Amino acid sequence: MRNLSYLVFIFLFSIISLNTDAQTFAIGHRQKSFTDASRNNRVITTEIYYPAATAGDNVAISSGQFPILFFGHGFVMAWSAYDVVWNALVPNGYIMVFPTTETSISPSHGEFGKDIAFLVGAMKAEGQNSSSSFFNSVATTSAVMGHSMGGGAAFLSVQHDPTITAIATLGAANTTPSAIQAAAGITIPSLVLSGGNDCVTPPAQHQIPMYDSLSSSCKSFVSITGGSHCQFANYNFNCYFGEGTCTPQATITPAAQQSTVASVLLPWLNYYLKNDCTAGTQFQNLLAAGSGITSQQNCTLACTGTNENKLVEFSLAPNPVQSGTTLTLKGENLKNVSIALRDASGKIIPVKFQTEEKSIVVSLKEIAKGLYFVNIISAEKNPLSVLKLIITE
Repeated sequence: MRNLSYLVFIFLFSIISLNTDAQTFAIGHRQKSFTDASRNNRVITTEIYYPAATAGDNVAISSGQFPILFFGHGFVMAWSAYDVVWNALVPNGYIMVFPTTETSISPSHGEFGKDIAFLVGAMKAEGQNSSSSFFNSVATTSAVMGHSMGGGAAFLSVQHDPTITAIATLGAANTTPSAIQAAAGITIPSLVLSGGNDCVTPPAQHQIPMYDSLSSSCKSFVSITGGSHCQFANYNFNCYFGEGTCTPQATITPAAQQSTVASVLLPWLNYYLKNDCTAGTQFQNLLAAGSGITSQQNCTLACTGTNENKLVEFSLAPNPVQSGTTLTLKGENLKNVSIALRDASGKIIPVKFQTEEKSIVVSLKEIAKGLYFVNIISAEKNPLSVLKLIITE
């Protein structure tokens, strides 16, 4: 099966490389464990794949800053079942982090979601740590992802870290606690991918209710015609054994399904995590063409030409800031930008603000002390940045 995976990777790579402006990288790999002190020093083991000049274990990461994708595995499936995913995404300038926890036959979905969320902050800290191999290599944008149980856990993770930029799932399964209910509290950009012939997590009971429940101002649902549940990953005995007991079965090959996933997923990620507006146009064209897929959206990934391939830098001053005073957000061309203030739980806190060309003045009247996050959003409802804010008495 390794030969099949390699052929699938070559096929995906040839499709993705049609974008001649994209730099491609070799794949580095590193194992690392993180400890969450807030959960009785819970150890979260991870497998990390990252852009490198030469392929191999523990090689140096390439220069630059790369968005991070945090991917949750399926029920009784190992991270290694998803090499077709990291082989498609990492060469295009993404770091992928796979938690290897909750692999038993009685996993805790809630803890798995917390693991994914914890790793978001942990990896961002690695980017600021001068002794880390990822120092100065971690971008501010990130996405939580996952397949099956891991897709449901990705929905659960968003409530634990409001700095997550976006969520994308593959054949997500409803979980306990309910990922469908968690979706109602998610406002970040969302992409829900489904197999049209998925008999393990039928779309009508799993992915469609998740999509319908999402509160995202921009959400997309893509169903792969004839696709199955297990074909989102490489061959895995546990998954395929379970899938073999139900109907309908897949009517397309694994390679066909995985190439469709890559062709849809990559431009969507580039649009939201790399601020590449031309990728949004590519994504919309794929959905409009409808080749092997059906889709629905509540938005359009528009390309205005004003932000193409450019990440806008913003700053807050003062920070920390005293409750009852004002806060100033500075950046370029803020006339078409809005903000949302969220507390540590992700709840939106109403604030009044006045917009000028290069600054936004925010009133903090009656805003209590604590940790907050300032979400900066473009006129097209695209997330531009998330900044941490501390309010003191």
